[in-house]
Amino acid sequence: MHVIVVGCGRVGSDVARNLVAAGHDVVVVDRKAEAFRRLGEDFGGKTLVGVGFDRDLLAAAGITEESAVAAVTSGDNSNILIARVAKETFGASHVVARIYDPRRASIYERLGIATVATVAWTSERVLRHLLAAGTTPDWIDPSAKFTMVERRVPAEAAGTSVASLEAATASRVALLHRFGETSIPAPATLLQEDDQLHVVIGAGNTDVLDQQLQAPEGGH
Repeated sequence: MHVIVVGCGRVGSDVARNLVAAGHDVVVVDRKAEAFRRLGEDFGGKTLVGVGFDRDLLAAAGITEESAVAAVTSGDNSNILIARVAKETFGASHVVARIYDPRRASIYERLGIATVATVAWTSERVLRHLLAAGTTPDWIDPSAKFTMVERRVPAEAAGTSVASLEAATASRVALLHRFGETSIPAPATLLQEDDQLHVVIGAGNTDVLDQQLQAPEGGH
């Protein structure tokens, strides 16, 4: 996957290094060239100096509809502008913005922009939002039989009930995050595009969950 990381602070540099290590094509953008020192001398991606919401700069970074963009600068306004330009101008498929103000986060999630709060595990959550499906589980039970994974609901699964998803995947939807609010969903709750789910499922059945979210059967 081609990924553009805007902001080379602690979070941005950590995300960029992890993505390169996982084999992704990464371009890091920052206003200051000295910020790239955080990447280390052996960084295998590319760097660009400039403002992340500049359309010409994003074009130079190789943005396409298949690209993923992480806006992780130190400013909410900049991150949201970067995310909106990436999503609305270039149609980037996976966009996430780091937001300090939780009140703003709920507003922008309504626009289909995934947001991540500033907490200790921000880097890991940015990676989960950028990649099509989570590469690591949130939790594994002591017997290793069950795991909890985080998934974002695609357009294909909108209108599917929680009960239908659970029945088709032998899972339990433990939490649903929508418009900045988190709840334990009722079985009759209908999923909406960009809902964020935490699902408890058999450790070997995560592929079934991903397939069901992409092509739900009898959920509407």
